[in-house]
Amino acid sequence: MEIRKQLSDQLLDNTPKKCRLDIGVYKQQALAYSQMEGAICVLSDMQENKSFIYKSAAAYELGLKMEENPAEINSIWEEEMLKRIHPDDRLKKYIHELRFFKLLDAMEMEQRAAYSVVSKIRMKDKNENYRWVKHRMFYVYSPDNGRLRLALCLYNMALTPSNASGFMIVNTEKGEVVVKDKLDYRNILSPRELEVLKFIGEGYASKEIADLLSISINTVNRHRQNILEKLKVKNSTQAFKDSFY
Repeated sequence: MEIRKQLSDQLLDNTPKKCRLDIGVYKQQALAYSQMEGAICVLSDMQENKSFIYKSAAAYELGLKMEENPAEINSIWEEEMLKRIHPDDRLKKYIHELRFFKLLDAMEMEQRAAYSVVSKIRMKDKNENYRWVKHRMFYVYSPDNGRLRLALCLYNMALTPSNASGFMIVNTEKGEVVVKDKLDYRNILSPRELEVLKFIGEGYASKEIADLLSISINTVNRHRQNILEKLKVKNSTQAFKDSFY
């Protein structure tokens, strides 16, 4: 997926100067969140490119394996979780996380701890039905090299969502919404254009999209042009940015 590769390039810390934070402290915090909130907690280490997944009973509701708890994986991407997120919400999650990273990257170090992501997403449950899940994300930066070191993602079973924005960046110290969804693209693009836009975001070429949708490559290219014109952007990447955050 094109957007996830871009995120990986931004998030992973390959700088020579290593962070000396004690990850054991943050593992204990992730464990506490999972036990006290009934959350599934994913602690991702950008320096080591690995994640630790702490599961509560909510994991059973979402049809996740419980044999190993916590589970350790050699990636910052928790595939077992991500593959259960609705494709539209998964793409929006990636794009919104990229915006979160860029927003915090432009701030002074001492300001960053006040910000987090709050979103509502659809995930398949143990019966393969989509359920609403509250997702929160926090970043921890290295005091040694200033790079992002850890990301903590929390997944909780949610009530039916309110009219609040599905993806928000909030300042928890001030209780303010800093960024929320800007554009209801579903009221602008046709269902077919939305399909094409989704496949573009997942890195498919026009010919591949044509084969997947059983339409001609000329039709795909026409849809792509219509998307750019309707969203008033110059390229597909900008279309995603303006559509999803």
